[in-house]
Amino acid sequence: MLIATFLLFTAAVAVATWWVTRGSSNETDEGYFLAGRSLTGVFIAGSLLLTNLSTEQLIGLNAGAFTEGLSVMAWEVVAGISLVALALIFLPRYLKSGIATIPQFFEERYGSGVRTFTTFIFVIAYMLILLPFVLYLGAKGLSGMLDLESILGMEELPTIWTTIIFIAVVGGAYAIWGGLRAVAVSDTFNGAGLLIGGLLITYFALATVAGTEGGIMEAFTHIQNQNPDAFVSLGKYDEDVSWPTLFTGVLLLNFFYWSTNQQIIQRTFGAKNLAEGQKGVLLAAFFKIMAPMILVVPGIIAAYLVTQDESFRELVGYKLDDSGNPTTDVDAQNAYGALVTRVLPRPLVGFFAAVVVGSILSTFNSVLNSSATMFSLDVYKRFIKPDATTKQVVRSGQICSLLVGIFAVVAAPTIFHGQDKIFGFFQKLNGVYFIPILAIMIIGLVNRTANGKSAIITLVVGLVAMSLGTFFPGKEAGESKGWLIDTFHSGYHYMGVVFLGLILLQLALSAAGLRRDSPYTQRDAGAVDLTPWKPAPYVGAALILLAVSVYAFFAR
Repeated sequence: MLIATFLLFTAAVAVATWWVTRGSSNETDEGYFLAGRSLTGVFIAGSLLLTNLSTEQLIGLNAGAFTEGLSVMAWEVVAGISLVALALIFLPRYLKSGIATIPQFFEERYGSGVRTFTTFIFVIAYMLILLPFVLYLGAKGLSGMLDLESILGMEELPTIWTTIIFIAVVGGAYAIWGGLRAVAVSDTFNGAGLLIGGLLITYFALATVAGTEGGIMEAFTHIQNQNPDAFVSLGKYDEDVSWPTLFTGVLLLNFFYWSTNQQIIQRTFGAKNLAEGQKGVLLAAFFKIMAPMILVVPGIIAAYLVTQDESFRELVGYKLDDSGNPTTDVDAQNAYGALVTRVLPRPLVGFFAAVVVGSILSTFNSVLNSSATMFSLDVYKRFIKPDATTKQVVRSGQICSLLVGIFAVVAAPTIFHGQDKIFGFFQKLNGVYFIPILAIMIIGLVNRTANGKSAIITLVVGLVAMSLGTFFPGKEAGESKGWLIDTFHSGYHYMGVVFLGLILLQLALSAAGLRRDSPYTQRDAGAVDLTPWKPAPYVGAALILLAVSVYAFFAR
């Protein structure tokens, strides 16, 4: 029954995507890479959300909430503020340039050297970090949810290999043959399913806590009485997302991810016009602010149930250490899957597993499409075959997607199988290139004279500094090296210090003579109508107020 429900929903999304996208052309650069610049707000919002949401959020964030409570909602609520910045500040400039990739914007602002360098950084990071991570963690989550080891009669590693290949084949079909429009449409359908399924899990979990005689709101009271810190929004200093990090690394990682990361914002480049792009981005911002109901609250509920429900405790695998204290290092990663199995009616488990697969496919095929876009437009057309026809450019993108997908399938279990704390390590790796690229983007937007040489120097220094902070942390296994080193040499504060240093470095280089011969003036490519959505500033302000209010309401 579980497998039948799973396959039925997966097939339904594929058929619905084909029906909506039939007749659309993928024979041109814009048709394949940018959906012919035809995406409306709903599809942009749906694709933004589901490209972001995958097993690393469903499992990782709920695991964080299991151990630290509501404070991990920062990754979602602060994202809402970052999306407002994208809608009002970044997107109008991107669409004005008519770009298909972020490196193209860097070429217009800084020159061809920066475009080539950033293309290399993005593609390598996607191939070696993001795609293998998404495939491996997705396969692990799906295997546990559907108990695939028992169904397939395989051990853990062969089951993971089989699941990875399945995800890669289905996801690759969307990205390689369907282009961005198929990706965006399938994302929207799966996004609706994820929203419904996620809310159902939260509802059934709260009902389990409340019991047969209590109302849903009483569940929050039960949890609050058992753990007064469960619903506190501002993290303590010893938590991963302590409240000061909201103004340093957490904020910077969110701003890069939602305003400069090719994988995410490519669907906004395919907007029909600026107004539709702003509508989609701001709609996504609202849902990100509300996302903790799906991505954080279930983890808090699981932490409560593990103290009250013996059967759930066994399901999670909750253990005690030698001193009789509960351990959560590994068990927290099982919390969400165990909660789904415990509270969701059996016929719906297959449906939700299909939705989870949809979220994995979304991230996978979006990264494939973005990698193909950058390779075809920033490498193939510029260096390999400058006189390539449109058909040849599209074909190069399809071949690139196929090769990158095959590489990721092979790399996923090889790199990540047997590793501990995968999610935390993944976030640190992201910071290595997030921070330097964000620094040159900010300077490029606010300073009209900094040139390409200053940007390349800043990128190299930033990559080195972030690599040192990531791979040679200042605090090891409880060993203190002094307050200053412990605070700033590793973690989110270190990212903030490096970012500020890179900003000052590039400004100093510009003042020292590494500047353009004439100030930068952005050209208007005339690609789409740049008339903004009139309510956008007011909606953006309301969303920022909503995000701040959420924090204020739960701050204690």
